[in-house]
Formats: sequence, structure tokens, C-alpha cells
Amino acid sequence: MSQSRQVRKLTSEQEPFLTARSLASSYPSGYMIEPHAHTWHQLLYATTGAMTVFVDRTSWMVPPGRAVLIPAGVRHSIRIWGEVAMRSLYFPASALGVGECRVISVTSLLRELILRVVELSALDSRVGAEVHLMDILRDELCNASVSPLSLPMPVDSRARAAAERILKEPAAELTLGALARQCGLGERTLERLFRLETGLRFGLWRQKARLLESLRVLVEGESVTNAALEAGYSSVSAYIAAFQRTFGCTPGALLRSPRADLRA
Repeated sequence: MSQSRQVRKLTSEQEPFLTARSLASSYPSGYMIEPHAHTWHQLLYATTGAMTVFVDRTSWMVPPGRAVLIPAGVRHSIRIWGEVAMRSLYFPASALGVGECRVISVTSLLRELILRVVELSALDSRVGAEVHLMDILRDELCNASVSPLSLPMPVDSRARAAAERILKEPAAELTLGALARQCGLGERTLERLFRLETGLRFGLWRQKARLLESLRVLVEGESVTNAALEAGYSSVSAYIAAFQRTFGCTPGALLRSPRADLRA
């Protein structure tokens, strides 16, 4: 079960003047937050643990040191990995423009700003200090680097079945041809559908899916060796090299530091 708290008592009369609201929650590993949407934009950040956010045809892995921006009205669900201390900020459209979901790096300053707003519970446009705080927060969010931690899913039902098979058993050594036959289509057709509907060649899509899954393993406290095996690698060095080629840093660097620069 989650535990939530909201420090400041907010009234309906305050609502038109609020530029941000916040919520602090805690969730156990494996917890699933069912599909829902918010009327305000949401910044979702975990001070501990990690999350996978699912929206329509795409999922985003949100490891430590990252946050995800979710536009108002976008229906999403969340899977919790590790013990998650979730900190959510909510913004009206007039206070912050959010065009689409994206995972961003959380700098030390942005982290402290998030925690400060959670401590205050909300930011009021009639309070000078809170206006200043919102200005700095807005600048940090607008300038935050975007992390390539999303995984698009194909639309075609046969290609999607292939993608879901990989996600269910990421370490399975199925060839493209064998997987295509299982899903009732030809090898070239499957490759073409992945290129067309995800923007990635099948091999690259599978590699990214495996590497993102390995982050979950690491967040839950497993060793790098276990993460490598979960991702289908028999060699830890090969796993780390593939991770670095894909994300621009090692798994350890990504989990340790919000400043790690991931490739777009």
C-alpha cells in the first residue's frame, strides 16, 4: 500500500492562484499504479527506487536521478521497482508548458527545488518568495537534458506480440526468423514493421529493451552480473560496453549520478 502526505491545507479559494501543487507518496517494489490521468501537468520523481511509466504505445524507465514530465490529460500507469519514495509536482498549463512525455535529468538544484515545493505543499502566485521559487523551477525544467530512456511499441498486432514476447523473456535467444514465424509473419515483414512503427531496427529495439530491463534488476539490488544475464549477455564487459554505446554511460554511472550525460 502507498502512504501519502500533504503538509499544507489547501482550499478551493487558493486554487486559481496556485502555480504548483505537490504530493509525497511511498510504494513497495512491484506495486502497480493503475491507468489514470491528471488535470494538471505532472513531474514525477523518486528520491529512492525506480519506476516504469506506461503511456499508450511507449514506456519510460525512470531510474534514480531522473524524473518524467507527463502532460495533463495523458492516461498513464506506473510500475514500481525497489522501495520508491515518490515526489510529484503538478502544474497548470499556464504555469508550465509540457508538450509530450519525456524523462529528464534531475540536477542537484532541481532535486532541492522539488523537495522544497513538497515541503511547502504548493506555490502561490500571491507570495513573492514562492513566485521566485517557481521562476527558478521553471528555468531548471526548461533547461533539463532529456534522457533516451523510452521504448516505443509497434502498432501492428503481430509485431506487438513479438515485442511483448521479448519483454516477457528478455534474455531468450530467439532469432528474428524464429520470432517472426511464431508471430505469423515473415522475417523481412517483422523487421520492416519495427523500423516503421518504432523508428528502430529490430536488433536495436531488442537490445534497448533488454538494457532497460537490466536497470530494473540493478535498482532492485541485484549485481551487475545478474543484470547482464537478465539482459541476455554472458559477459559483464560486453553488457557494460553495449550499455555505454546505447546510453553514453555505464550502468553504475547512470544509477549514481543525475549528472551523467546520456546520448539522445
